[in-house]
Amino acid sequence: MARARLEVTDSLGGRTVPIEKDLFRIGRRSSHDLHLDGADVSRDHAEIEWKGDRFTLRDRGSRCGTFVNGESITERPLAHGDRIHVGRSSGADLVFLVDQAPALLPSSASPPPAAGGDLHQLAMLLEALRAVGSGRVLDEVLVLVLDSALEVTGAERGFIMLADAAGGLQFTLGRGRGHITLPGHTFRTSRKIPEEVFATGEARVVADLLDAELAGEHVGTIALGIRHVLCVPLGLVRYVDGPAAAEQPGRIGVLYLDGRDRGTLLSPTTRAALETLAGEAALVIENARLYRESIEKARLEQQMTIAADIQRALLPRPHHAGNGFELACASVPCLAIGGDFFDYVDLPDGGFGFVLGDVSGKGLPAALLTAVVQGVFAIEASLGHSPAETLGALNATLIRKAVEGRFATIFYGALSPGGRLTYTNAGHNPPIVLGASGLRRLAAGGTIVGVFPDAGYEQETITLDPGDLIVVFSDGVTEAFNAEWEEFGNDRLIECVRANTDLASAALLDQIMAAVHRFVKDAVQSDDVTVVVLRYTAGQGDVAPGADASAG
Repeated sequence: MARARLEVTDSLGGRTVPIEKDLFRIGRRSSHDLHLDGADVSRDHAEIEWKGDRFTLRDRGSRCGTFVNGESITERPLAHGDRIHVGRSSGADLVFLVDQAPALLPSSASPPPAAGGDLHQLAMLLEALRAVGSGRVLDEVLVLVLDSALEVTGAERGFIMLADAAGGLQFTLGRGRGHITLPGHTFRTSRKIPEEVFATGEARVVADLLDAELAGEHVGTIALGIRHVLCVPLGLVRYVDGPAAAEQPGRIGVLYLDGRDRGTLLSPTTRAALETLAGEAALVIENARLYRESIEKARLEQQMTIAADIQRALLPRPHHAGNGFELACASVPCLAIGGDFFDYVDLPDGGFGFVLGDVSGKGLPAALLTAVVQGVFAIEASLGHSPAETLGALNATLIRKAVEGRFATIFYGALSPGGRLTYTNAGHNPPIVLGASGLRRLAAGGTIVGVFPDAGYEQETITLDPGDLIVVFSDGVTEAFNAEWEEFGNDRLIECVRANTDLASAALLDQIMAAVHRFVKDAVQSDDVTVVVLRYTAGQGDVAPGADASAG
C-alpha cells in the first residue's frame, strides 16, 4: 500500500492524518479513521479505498456532499495534491498527499523560509509552476501561486486580483497560511494599494499601516489587525509582430500579501523573491486562463453542434408533394444555429398549409424563440384556424411570454384543392407569385408578431393557375451582401426565378440558392438564408393526396 496522508483543517484545528488502512472511513462517528466535527459532516460521510494501485474517494450518501477541487463527486480517483471539501460551509478541508509524489509545495507544518536564506526552495516552486501551467485549470494554478507566495514570504494572508475585460481589478482568490481558502468573494481590505500597484506596475511595501500618513486611508484593514503589506504586479511581456516589433509589458493583476507580524515580509530579499515568483506566476496564470477559455469554447461549440442537430430535426423534410402541388424548402443559418424556419402541415379541410418565419436576432436566443414559434404554429394550423386567426393566436402567445426585444416576421399560406390560396403576411418580405398571369406580390396581412398586443391580421384569397410558382424567402436572400457591399436584391431574385420557371420546385430552389452563393462569393454571410418554393400542379399530372416526393 502506498503511503498517503490527509492534511486536515476543520473546527478542531489543523492536523495531519496518515491513511494506513485499505478502507479509510471519514465522518462524525468517533470510531471512524478520520473524525470530523461540524454540522455539515454526516456521521458516515465518505471513505477512501486503496485498491490495485490507486486511492479512490467515495461519498457515502452524505447530506451535504463531498467535493474534490470544487466539484461535487460520488466516486473519484485521487491524485497527489487534490483538495477535498467535506460538507459545505461548516465542513472540513482536506489535502490528499502521497509520499512518493514530488511535493509541489512544502508541508504546512514547515516554517516559512528565512528572508535572506537559500532561494533553492523558490526555484523548485517556480519549476513546479512552469510544469503545471498548461495542464491545470485556473483555480488550481491560483491556489498554487498563493500558497507558494505565502510560503516564500511568511505572510498570513494572500489575495490575487485579476483584471476583467474592462480593465478593472476583480477579487479572484484569497488564501491563508496553512493552505486555507479564505471565505467570501470580496477583498476584505483596502483596495487602494492593489489598485495603485496595478496602475503603476510598481511593487509597494508598507512597513506599518498605523503610520499617521496611511492610517486614515486603511481604517478597515487596520481594524482586522493587519499592519504590514507587500503587493506586487502580475506582469507579462507580450511580443508584437511587425516591422516595429517590440516587447510590450502587460499587467494581468496583482498579488497582495499582508500580516500582523513583520517577520520576513518586509525584507528586500523577500521582495525580490516575490517579484520573481510574480513574474513566473503571471505567465502560468495567463496560460491557465487561456487553457480554461479553450475548454469552455470547445464545450460551447459542442453544445452549439447539438443545438444545430436538434434545430435541423425540428424542420420537416425539404421536399414534399401533395394533391396538386410540389414543395421544396431550404434554410442555411449564418451561424451554427439560426432564427429562420419553414414548416408545413396537412389541414383538416383537406388543404395544405405552409409557413416561413424569421425571428429577430441570431444564434441560440433566436433559435430558442424559433422553436416556440414553430411549435405554436403547428398547433394552431392543425386545428384548422384560418391564416389570420393562426397568426393572431401566435402573436398573443408571444406577447404573453413577454420576451423583451424579440419578434418575428411570418408568411403563412393555406392552399385548398382547386388552387385557392388564402394567406396572411406578418411584416415579412412579400413572396413572389409568377405564372401565366404575370408577377404578383403577396403583401396583405399586418405587422410583425410578438410586439403589439392589439395587432390584427388581414388575409387575402387568390386563385392560382396550373403551373404558377410561389417563392417565399427570408430577408437573408435579398439582403445578402457581396464584398463590395451590394445587395442581392429583389430584381436579381425575380430574374433568377423567371430564368428557371420550367424547372421542378427542387431544381428551382437549387438555382436560387446557387445564385445567392455566386453573388456573395467569399463575403461573410450576415443573415440566415431560407427559401420555400411551391408549384401549383393541378392539371399537370396531379399527385395523389399525401404522396411524398422526398426521394428527389
